[in-house]
Amino acid sequence: MKSRMDWDKLRVFHAVADAGSFTHAGESLGLSQSAVSRQVHALEESLAVMLFHRHARGLILTEQGDLLYRSVHDVFHRLSMTEAMLTDSKDRPEGPLKITTTVAFGSTWLTRVIRRFIDDYPGIDVSLALADSDLDITMREADCAIRFAMPTRPDLIQRHLRQIRSRLYASPEYLRTHGMPQSIEDIDGHVIVFGEDSPAPSPTINWVMKLRVADQPLRPVLRVNNIYGMYRAAASGLGVAPLPSYMARLSSDLVHVLPDVVGPEADMYFVYPEELRESKRIIVFREFLIRSLNEAWASPPAREKPAREPAAAFAVGDVTAS
Repeated sequence: MKSRMDWDKLRVFHAVADAGSFTHAGESLGLSQSAVSRQVHALEESLAVMLFHRHARGLILTEQGDLLYRSVHDVFHRLSMTEAMLTDSKDRPEGPLKITTTVAFGSTWLTRVIRRFIDDYPGIDVSLALADSDLDITMREADCAIRFAMPTRPDLIQRHLRQIRSRLYASPEYLRTHGMPQSIEDIDGHVIVFGEDSPAPSPTINWVMKLRVADQPLRPVLRVNNIYGMYRAAASGLGVAPLPSYMARLSSDLVHVLPDVVGPEADMYFVYPEELRESKRIIVFREFLIRSLNEAWASPPAREKPAREPAAAFAVGDVTAS
């Protein structure tokens, strides 16, 4: 006789609990909404308990449903880890590798170099989860992470990669129009800053707001709650922006201005769970990441695009990003 805790039904239940609706769970499972609903209803009948409260806006786990979800989630997590270890027992690294990092670092740096890793290891199925909030890699929301703060959990392995400085940047077009700032007073009113919620990688990214001009803080022309958005605004020619230096190393859209004005440091770490210590996918990606970072910082930063027209106040070829 089939167990009341049927694996297929548990898999569907877990997907519904994660998605919060039959429709979204069906999309992830490749099943129709009615098929998903039938599976959950059958599981509830076999267990003689209600697992979800049905609401117009979605589904909410009951107390019994929450208990079952936490148990099933733990089992599926262990199965996923076992699958990863079995896959890594082969000679050639292959299988899924989900990497998480900040939107800014992932969008401007990691996506520019990841092709080499994919070319070198075609058997590894790479996915990037870019988010400015930390995904829980101990629960396999991702396999590994590149973070800009030291992890505090003891069950995570961390490798310090390097320190990242924040500096001031602007686009060549902006500097051709407004001239190269010679002092902090020159950029008063032109600096792009974040609002109260400073995004990753540094909670002190608003350091530029503490620079004083005539006893008044610098006036922002735009507030953005995302560093990548700030990079795009600066690259478009809107103004001067405090940005992590890695953004300029591969970019021809930014010029380093006021070299003596330097922001705080942020430490970069490569992080992964203890159970993946021997994972070949983790090992080869870690070595690739270290090598790529060393190569990037050993090379001179990208030079800016040549000016379309000569300008007495600023010549693009005279300055490189840093």
